[in-house]
Amino acid sequence: MSAAAGSVLAQLLAQGRGEGADIATLRAIAEEAGELGAVRALKRLGLADDGAAGDVAELRELLRAWRDAKRSAWRALAAWVMRIALALLLAGIAVRTGFDGLPGGGALK
Repeated sequence: MSAAAGSVLAQLLAQGRGEGADIATLRAIAEEAGELGAVRALKRLGLADDGAAGDVAELRELLRAWRDAKRSAWRALAAWVMRIALALLLAGIAVRTGFDGLPGGGALK
C-alpha cells in the first residue's frame, strides 16, 4: 500500500472525528486499515511483489510433495516391519514343528 492509502486512512479518521462517525465512515476506516495492515504484513514477509503468488503456489506444491513422500516412507516401513514379523513367525513355527526344510524329510549330514 502506498503513502496515498495511508493518507486516505488519515482523511477518513479526520472525517470521522470532525463529523461524528457514521456507519459508512466506520466501515471505510476499517476497510482501509485492514488493507493497509495486510499489505504491510505481506511486505514484511517478502510477498508483496508480482511473483509472490507463484512462489506461494510452488511452496504449497513442494510441501504437498514432501507430505506425500513422508506418508509413502511410513507406509513402506510399516510394510517391511510386517514382512519381517511374518517371516519371524513362520521361522518360529518351523522350528517349533521340527521342519528341516529338505524335500523327503531328510536331514543334512
